[in-house]
Order: sequence, then structure tokens, then C-alpha cells
Amino acid sequence: MIRVVLADDETVIRAGVRMILSADPEIEVVAEAGDGRALVELVRAHRPDVALVDIRMPELDGLAATAEIRRAVPGTAVLIMTTFGKDSYIARALADGAAGFLLKTGDPREFLLGVRAAAEGGAYLSPKVAARVIGELAGGRMARADAARERIEVLTRREREVLGLVGAGMSNAEIAQRLHLVEGSVKTYVSTILGRLGVRNRVQAAVIAHEADLVERG
Repeated sequence: MIRVVLADDETVIRAGVRMILSADPEIEVVAEAGDGRALVELVRAHRPDVALVDIRMPELDGLAATAEIRRAVPGTAVLIMTTFGKDSYIARALADGAAGFLLKTGDPREFLLGVRAAAEGGAYLSPKVAARVIGELAGGRMARADAARERIEVLTRREREVLGLVGAGMSNAEIAQRLHLVEGSVKTYVSTILGRLGVRNRVQAAVIAHEADLVERG
């Protein structure tokens, strides 16, 4: 019997996934959680074969919970499930030791395939996710984006806003107008951003802004 702990902050989603898993007589949902912290505690208590983890939950998100579970209960495989397919989520989930990545909007049979694969020590990616991973790894974009997001963690929320506008090609005056700041303050922000990112000029900062997905599209 494959024992599963299921975590999602939406009761309806949990019920739906539990129903899908119940179609396989060899899979049993032994516990459910509505937040990441409760999930980790349940995994510690039940030590299931697989933890099915939503990526966005209160208390502790799915990515942080994955890392904690892999440290505390390495025998439990973690499958991330989400409606989102952002490259950063995929890269970080896999880097933190997740055994797979499932899209809630995918074929329900993927949950059964994923749970079985993870329980057997393998890995499973929804076909749409797999195609994206292959494409992004081929171009190196995932690695660059992940590195860029790590670099901007040293910035405050306001500094990230300014960096995003620098990436959009705005001048200090235009940024000041957009954010309702005086131009001198924007100049100070830009100088601080360059120093914290360890770059020499606005062009290098703009590249990081694009790779970290801080620049508004359109």
C-alpha cells in the first residue's frame, strides 16, 4: 500500500485529489493538511511514502515545506502540485529535492502515475512541465532566472520596484514620476541597487531585472 499525505489549503481541491487517488486500491491518503506547517508535522508523524504538496499555502508554502520535509523525513518523496507553471517554481522545487511536479489542470491520471513513480523512488513531471523544463534547460534560462532571483533577495520591495522600472528602460525622472518620488531619491535607490547587486551600470542591472522577471510585460 502506498501511503500519502495530501496538503492543499482548499478543501474542494483536497477532496478532488483524494477522489482521484481512491481510484487506485493500492493508494491510501492517511492524512490531510490545509497549511504547510501542519503538513510537515503530519509527515513527521505518519512518515508516508509520498507527500502531495500544493505550492501556495499559508504558514509555510509548498516549496519551503518540500525542503523541510526532505531534511526531516528523507524517506518521503514529495510531489508538488499547482495551477502555476512558472520556471522559478519548477527549478526551485526540483532543486529542493521534489520527486515531481504536477499541474492541477492536467490529466487526473497524472496524479496516479506521479504517486506511483515517486513511491518507487522515481520522478514524474506532467508532460507540459517536462516540455518546459527541457526547453528552458536547453537555453539555460532556468538557471539564469534562478540565479537572478537569488541575487535580488538582498533588495527591499521598493528597490525591486525601482529595478523593474530600470529594466523597462525608464530614466530616473520617469521612475520618480511613476513611483511618486523625488528624482534625488530615485538616484539614491539606483546607486544602492547597483552596489547590492554588485553590478557596474544600469544596463547590467536591467539584465538582472529581466532575468528575475521584474519587468512588466507590455
